Amino acid sequence: MDCQANALTTLLQDLQVAGLQVLKDDKRVAVNPVLNAFVINLGDQLQALSNGVYKSVWHYPRLSVAPFLCPSDEALISSAKPLTENEFGAIYKAFTCPQYYSKF
Repeated sequence: MDCQANALTTLLQDLQVAGLQVLKDDKRVAVNPVLNAFVINLGDQLQALSNGVYKSVWHYPRLSVAPFLCPSDEALISSAKPLTENEFGAIYKAFTCPQYYSKF
C-alpha cells in the first residue's frame, strides 16, 4: 500500500488494463477506468494544506508512469490561515518537501 506524497496526482487509466485500488473503510475498492476521464488522487500535501479537510488517498501499487511536479525545496507547506483560525488551530506543523521526504 502506498500513500500520495504530493498534493495531487492526475491519472489517465488505460481502459484495457484495470488495476487501481484505493483503501476505503479499511477495504480495497477498485477504481474502474472511465472513457475520457481522469482520476485525481489527493495527497499528503493537500491534506496538510487543507488542515485535514481533505484526506490523502492510500492506494495499492500497480504498473504506472507518473511524472511529479513538486514545490521548490524552500517552499513552506502549511494549512491555509482561514482553516486554522478556530478553536482547534493547525493540525499539522508546516514543512518543506525535503523535511517531508526525510521523515517519510
